[in-house]
Amino acid sequence: MKPSFDVLGKEERRPHPAARRRRLFPRIRVVVVLLAVVYALYCYLFSKPLLAHPLPRHTGPYAVGAIDIEAPVSPPRTIHQARFKGTNEKAFELQTVLFTLYYPATYAAATSSRTKRHTWVPEPLSLRARGYARAAHISNWFTDRLFTIAINALVGGITIPAAVSVPLSSHATPTSQDKNAGEGKEHVLTSEDGPSGGYPVIIFSHGTVSARTDYSHYAGELAARGHIVVMLEHRDGSSPGTIIRQHGQPNRTRLLFDVSEVETPDQSLSLTVEEFHQAQLNFRQAEIEEAVRVIKLINTGYGALVFSENPHNEGPDLANWANRLNTHAMVVAGHSYGATGALQALRGGPTPERPFRGAIVLDPGKQSGPLNADVRVPLLVVHSNSWSSHSSVLYDGRAHFDTVKDIVVKNNERGNPSWFMTSIGTSHPSVTDAPLLEPFLLSFTTGATIDVYQGLRQYVHVAEDFLAFLAGGEVRGLMAEKAEFPQYDEGTVLGMGKPGQGGKGVVEDLKQGEWADWRRYWQIHVSPAGNAEKRES
Repeated sequence: MKPSFDVLGKEERRPHPAARRRRLFPRIRVVVVLLAVVYALYCYLFSKPLLAHPLPRHTGPYAVGAIDIEAPVSPPRTIHQARFKGTNEKAFELQTVLFTLYYPATYAAATSSRTKRHTWVPEPLSLRARGYARAAHISNWFTDRLFTIAINALVGGITIPAAVSVPLSSHATPTSQDKNAGEGKEHVLTSEDGPSGGYPVIIFSHGTVSARTDYSHYAGELAARGHIVVMLEHRDGSSPGTIIRQHGQPNRTRLLFDVSEVETPDQSLSLTVEEFHQAQLNFRQAEIEEAVRVIKLINTGYGALVFSENPHNEGPDLANWANRLNTHAMVVAGHSYGATGALQALRGGPTPERPFRGAIVLDPGKQSGPLNADVRVPLLVVHSNSWSSHSSVLYDGRAHFDTVKDIVVKNNERGNPSWFMTSIGTSHPSVTDAPLLEPFLLSFTTGATIDVYQGLRQYVHVAEDFLAFLAGGEVRGLMAEKAEFPQYDEGTVLGMGKPGQGGKGVVEDLKQGEWADWRRYWQIHVSPAGNAEKRES
């Protein structure tokens, strides 16, 4: 090979490849650092989180409003006599009930509102961080501070896309025939609609190491479709960290705690795990009952009183909510430990304190105590893929899946239409906001294979169809399908379902829209439409 020469006739000296790489790497590092600085500056200027995705806007015909309400319980209710070790403070004394109301609002009011939106992690962030550190059993000054920094970097700037304290929409719930539904337009209430009975109300109970904000998108999507969602925050020791506020009294902090931190009043006996769980579930039931009481107060014209007693100073329009809610036939719902609590709230019901006409039970707890089988209203039980695929034995010595299935089957036999199904490709957190905020991290750590937006969308749609059934007896979507899977089938994955049974053939199924390919996302184990004894191969 001949050497190359420059214009002066001298041999061109080409740098060695290794030397070129050494010169290039510093430049790449400079570019990466510069981009990181620009991105950090952008996040700071526009209040964007550094690492998390922002929560998506809600879909549906309504805008979504949100109100934080904390109401005093007078007199306070002592659910269990257990006290924190070394103090005289009662661990299970209910002093206030705290929840966020998600509700349908008009777009005009929501878009014109200038009230600051709720942050996904309420202030102070350090409180939530301490709770997470306690859950990991590594809480100390250093780790608490480390967790606070991590939470601030991950989700510190996240806000919930719901307008705070805007008026409740005066429009009626869109019907299935409303052509404007889902297009950001609203169906105006007219005399042709007849009495609506008020907006349906759902009381939702969160899981362990969770809080009321963790399910904001699921709640908001139901609100955007014409429902009032009461998203509770429990003070039973399961929330990472919460502040008990009451007018005229100092704020009290309640962190996550477990059975090792409480004892009987005479300090002579520690609680067993089973006793502790039962105390928590009883406490949750009391909070559910108090939330029902507050909603009834609002509906009977005492909204102004509820607002005046609310230390969060939200909800000035509650006085105009009178007679606009359906408080005679509410729905109770929950996830994980909250699903166990929702089942418990059905025991002996419906009652005036727990007027529930149905329940949505998502991944009922596996280690949270026996599941209540005394159910006499329609049920929708949904397992995430991970909940059905991972076997677990309960207190009765039976597999969790079989115990849950038996509850639903017997409820059907009592004449209460009920469903049990698995959402394919999802994991335990799929109904929460976590996958929306950190989709890659959650998919990697939980094994979820479904698109995070599609996964949550499926949860919303099946709930919407179940709620439509409760409201008017309409059997649609998955509610009309037969049960093809008596047991969870690990061999069935996304995109490998059979042709539809519920339709009139492929052509007719295609006309049903997104439910036409429901077998990509669901396995139905129990349905009033009929159960297959054996799935065809």
